[in-house]
Amino acid sequence: MIVKLLVEYDGTAYCGWQIQPNGDTVQEELEKALFSLTGRKISVTGSGRTDSGVHAKGQVASFAVAEENIPAERYAPALNTLLPQDIRVLKSERAAEHFNARFSAKKKTYRYTFYLSDVVRPLFDRYAVRSGPLDVGKMQEAAALFVGEKDFRSFCAANSAVKDTVRTVYRADVERAGEFVTLTVCGNGFLYNMVRIMAGTLAEVGEGRLTAADVQGILEGKKRGAGRTAPAKGLCLMGVEYSS
Repeated sequence: MIVKLLVEYDGTAYCGWQIQPNGDTVQEELEKALFSLTGRKISVTGSGRTDSGVHAKGQVASFAVAEENIPAERYAPALNTLLPQDIRVLKSERAAEHFNARFSAKKKTYRYTFYLSDVVRPLFDRYAVRSGPLDVGKMQEAAALFVGEKDFRSFCAANSAVKDTVRTVYRADVERAGEFVTLTVCGNGFLYNMVRIMAGTLAEVGEGRLTAADVQGILEGKKRGAGRTAPAKGLCLMGVEYSS
């Protein structure tokens, strides 16, 4: 049986999604909870590897179990009694036998959030990044340049070893709501630190340090030359889409 999970987490205390030797991760916590629940070592696959400190509202994960002693829909409440309070399974359900949370994913949506303030706001600062005034119109003009199938090599972390840097972005919107400015990006996949570099670059556009023409030149340059990498805490995986 393949079980599909919808997972929400505050990534502040974790070294990202994927298990690693020198830090606590979300995947590790889920696998520990599954072991406590079933007495078996079960490998959990996530839709993608969120970085250290990145949050998720709509992470999707899946795992296979040989028997059906626990109905798929009961995994969510059972796991939530065993998980840390900053990780919650919002829903669990049985998936098709060919389903894989990573390889079956078609689209992912991330949101990066800034808040506009002269001082640190304690109730905002855990999930958003403080900024001075931002020109949202100019940021949106530049963000529109990301839409389409393009080589995003310039927006990939310098230490990434990935060879194929072409990705398709379906949507890149910058909006302001009160004290918050958000960048919402939907694509078929993202490079390491790609959305955070996009957010940092657009922030420099909003500050007047860069222009839309500069961003176009960075894209066409196809080498790491974009703006700053925005802090991890402002990024959240909002959702993952799959074929019906």
